[in-house]
Amino acid sequence: MSKFISVGKILNFHGIQGEAKVGFSRNQQEFLLGLTEVFVKSGSDYVPLKISKSRIHKNFAIIKFEGINSIDELLPYKGALLFVEELTIRENLEEDEFLIDELVGLSVYDAEDKKLGFVVGVSNNGATDLLSVKTNSKKVSLVPFVKAIVTGVSIKDKKIVINNLEGLLE
Repeated sequence: MSKFISVGKILNFHGIQGEAKVGFSRNQQEFLLGLTEVFVKSGSDYVPLKISKSRIHKNFAIIKFEGINSIDELLPYKGALLFVEELTIRENLEEDEFLIDELVGLSVYDAEDKKLGFVVGVSNNGATDLLSVKTNSKKVSLVPFVKAIVTGVSIKDKKIVINNLEGLLE
């Protein structure tokens, strides 16, 4: 069974031709505009929606779905999350990109292989992604997910290696 990951949300209609105004995560315009199909959840099923055209307008995606040609036809989807299959996202990841759920739970080590804690969450401050690391002293510290600090990630070994700068982890 396929695993689905949310990539956006239908916020409202745009115009009278059944176009959807879609909100999405920062820096994902190119990925979203490259999609030809998304899914909406209906009960326990994921129903495909074919995309006939898409564009960016004022920080939102405007998406036209095949077979939806009026506001009335789009309104049942208002507020619906849009999903893609996990495989679609994995195919578009760069070498140093990861899915958030892959990072949560990984142990964090310093360069000398001393365990410092584990990742409890990932967020974004507008400039970069941040790892929320729960340290051995049970405090949560934010670690910028940049190459100068995060020197290695191994999903297979469930391990992240960081350059533990003074004051980074309290």
